Amino acid sequence: MTIVSDNKKKPLQKDSPLVYLVDDDDAIRDSLSLLLRSVGLEHAVFSSAAEFLEAYDGDQHSCLVTDIRMPGLSGLELQQRLNEERAYVPVIFITGHGDVPMAVNAMKSGAADFIQKPFRDQDLLDRIHKALARDNETRKWRAQEKAIRERLALLTPREVEVMQRVVKGQANKVIAMDLGVSQRTVELHRARVMHKLKMRSLADLVSAVGKINEIDGARPSGTATAQ
Repeated sequence: MTIVSDNKKKPLQKDSPLVYLVDDDDAIRDSLSLLLRSVGLEHAVFSSAAEFLEAYDGDQHSCLVTDIRMPGLSGLELQQRLNEERAYVPVIFITGHGDVPMAVNAMKSGAADFIQKPFRDQDLLDRIHKALARDNETRKWRAQEKAIRERLALLTPREVEVMQRVVKGQANKVIAMDLGVSQRTVELHRARVMHKLKMRSLADLVSAVGKINEIDGARPSGTATAQ
């Protein structure tokens, strides 16, 4: 993968923004590359979706700008492949007039945005900066998710059981009765959960566990968790 950059001294850092650009039209690739370079946005250019998939780095802070219609793997098929692989890169589709309904469907499948030809340079740049900001927030949550999962692995089975009941809103007394233990034992388990997960408040615990449960509930059976 060749990264187009004005900074030739330092390698691209994972937290530095990178725009992936995929289009089978040489003239469009050259034009968009020139635009991105004019505003100092580092980018990697590809002539096909397959070429992009070979080079894509899921750990890189990035967004993807791609034509919706391309020979071979189309932009929509590329998005589907990324979704299947649980790749979080925000996708911006470049569309023709007749492709707007396709772009709307792509948005429903998680695309960040689309822009219709012909378009103003600034309109595309605005969408790119918005997509990069979205990716930055996603990366922060993924890091938090990884840390939470690592801490959850430290809990004993009984602590997990108490934690799940706590986030459902059950009182210590009720939990103690259901589990056949003393209320003091529940309080100790609850305190250990808060300590191991490094949660400052019950609200933080409910929010964190709720998000993890939501992710796991939406994941098809057999799909690995995010690493």
